[in-house]
Amino acid sequence: MKTAEDQLSTYKSVHLNKKNIRTHFVGVPFIIWALSLLMSLVAGEINLFEQTYTISLAMVFFSLVILYYVKLHWRLSIGLLLFILPVVYSTHKVAAIENSYLIAIAVFVIGWVIQFIGHHYEKAKPAFVDDLNQLLIGPFFLAAEVYFMLGLEKDLEKTITPIAVAKRRTLENNNKKPN
Repeated sequence: MKTAEDQLSTYKSVHLNKKNIRTHFVGVPFIIWALSLLMSLVAGEINLFEQTYTISLAMVFFSLVILYYVKLHWRLSIGLLLFILPVVYSTHKVAAIENSYLIAIAVFVIGWVIQFIGHHYEKAKPAFVDDLNQLLIGPFFLAAEVYFMLGLEKDLEKTITPIAVAKRRTLENNNKKPN
């Protein structure tokens, strides 16, 4: 498994433009919320200790994702958990609305449009194009950026930024070479 530093520096290498990062603070949460809503539509009931609980695919999926984040960087995973819990809760409630999948699709499309606008500013393709795992790193990256803004995890920031800049230079140099 790649380290948090590896994952974050790869993601940051195509997210160095401030406008792009700002669009991601809107687009990524929209996409996560929409996916959570779609997964909340797939739910079942389980009985534990004479109580009935509704468990959705969103609950299972995001529990596994949070465990992945804990393994990558436990301190960042706390912030991500604080983000994911209200997302899963709110989408569980919205899933009860008739045709809520239409809301999910609309929010999903809007989120991706915002993402691609950001990458227009960046003049770089999204990180997931070369590595699908980077789809999971988007929220992780945003959590790291929030921590950095709050003055937390400065050593992590000092580690990943020069690596990201070097990776970006390599990408740009590879794109300039004639085929």
